[in-house]
Amino acid sequence: FPSGAWLTRSSILYAGNDKWCLDPRVVLLSNTKTQYSIQIQDVDVYDEGPYTCSVQTDNHPKTSRVHLIVQVSPKIVEISSDISINEGGNISLTCIATGRPDPTITWRHISPKAVGFVSEDEYLEITGITREQSGEYECSASNDVAAPVVQRVKVTVNYPPYISDAKSTGVPVGQKGILQCEASAVPAAEFQWFKDDKRLVQGQRGVKVESKAFFSRLTFFNVSEQDYGNYTCVASNKLGNTNVSIILYEETTTVLTPWKGPGAVHDGNNGTSRRAGCIWLLPLLLLHLLLKF
Repeated sequence: FPSGAWLTRSSILYAGNDKWCLDPRVVLLSNTKTQYSIQIQDVDVYDEGPYTCSVQTDNHPKTSRVHLIVQVSPKIVEISSDISINEGGNISLTCIATGRPDPTITWRHISPKAVGFVSEDEYLEITGITREQSGEYECSASNDVAAPVVQRVKVTVNYPPYISDAKSTGVPVGQKGILQCEASAVPAAEFQWFKDDKRLVQGQRGVKVESKAFFSRLTFFNVSEQDYGNYTCVASNKLGNTNVSIILYEETTTVLTPWKGPGAVHDGNNGTSRRAGCIWLLPLLLLHLLLKF
């Protein structure tokens, strides 16, 4: 060789100042008495392997070998899609990642109650899933070459409705009354109200039916005697239904008379009582006068 050469296991890259390979990424950086170096730009995993530098110094050839190790940041190349499953079912989540060295893969449940990892493998298996296990699951791939990469899968657990809150209410005649029924369900429950097997609908005179995702409210704007009684709230979705009975009853009001001190007459008809007392005393007065004379 003219003064030195760079070689791989199968080819010559440079001989002196002459380039022998066709790869445009390989360039000569320096060729002096003290240094003979090349540069490989935009390194690829296929560049990994042994490289040999051979130089002629003082009529004695010297050879140096170096092994190039190419590190690659982790990359998630395959992950499960979002999934919807009925409570009690089984799921399997997959997360495949590449990198050099091979990345470590972990799964964790993104939940306030979740602690630590739920799996330290590419696969996450959950059998007999519960509603508390719904939410997002995060796959993380790391190999210390760069920051971990993460992706998430949303798991929706479907379950039939259950009524969490419903209370009977007392309301005086003529006042506004509200009955409310709260239910949890996935998918969200649909609500219906009944009284004596008759369904109540929106727009019925004097009654407003308002239903949201997790509750339904029955509003009476001017309660009458006919409104009192037993009402049934029914919550249902594609997995089932449940119901609860709620009573709207009459709440009586008590009128308190202000206290007037000891000996005071608190009867509302005390004026009439005084008149009756005077009439009773009149015969006694006449009898007293007759006896005196």
